[in-house]
Amino acid sequence: MASNGSDAPPTGRTPLRATADNALKVVVVGGFGVGKTTLVGSVSEIRPLNTEEVMTRAGEGIDPAGSWGKRSTTVAFDFGRITLSERQVLYLFGAPGQERFWFLWDRLFSGALGAVVLVDTRRLEDSWYAIDRLEHHGTPFIVARNNFGEPGHTLEQVREALDLPPEVPLVDCDARDRESGKRVLIELVHHLAALAGAPLTYEESTQ
Repeated sequence: MASNGSDAPPTGRTPLRATADNALKVVVVGGFGVGKTTLVGSVSEIRPLNTEEVMTRAGEGIDPAGSWGKRSTTVAFDFGRITLSERQVLYLFGAPGQERFWFLWDRLFSGALGAVVLVDTRRLEDSWYAIDRLEHHGTPFIVARNNFGEPGHTLEQVREALDLPPEVPLVDCDARDRESGKRVLIELVHHLAALAGAPLTYEESTQ
């Protein structure tokens, strides 16, 4: 391959540090159209890999799109990356929300440190399957309410509707906002550390 005379990475891509030797995996799950692709894209330090495809008439009656003005959909998974420290990187996998792709979830959960369940309070029932599968796999998780405008319910009402145990963190977020998305991930890592009874030993990276 010909050299362009520069060692700089392509625009929009951050090189992985040569010292990184510990990869952590987190999965973002939830119902169709709750903002999983948006969350992964907003926090990733690299240009995220996504498998968004334009929705067509072939999906009518299968994918519930029209109600929310959604024109594209994830057909495999989203992928992003965040550097936590000199040696640790976090890989983010966003799972597709449509029922016909749920068979992929069990594979995505394999090896995951934990998960974020993203919920839309207008369709809380769409989150039940995600919570059920995570509990089945014994994968620790937190729940993040993605706010589409002013919340119509309190977090306690959401907790009650989802039948969440008190030890499962429930937080607010705006999936479009990078800082908000990072706070969700930090909350998940704190939750995992608390479950393990271990102090945090990495540097939080916000760059």
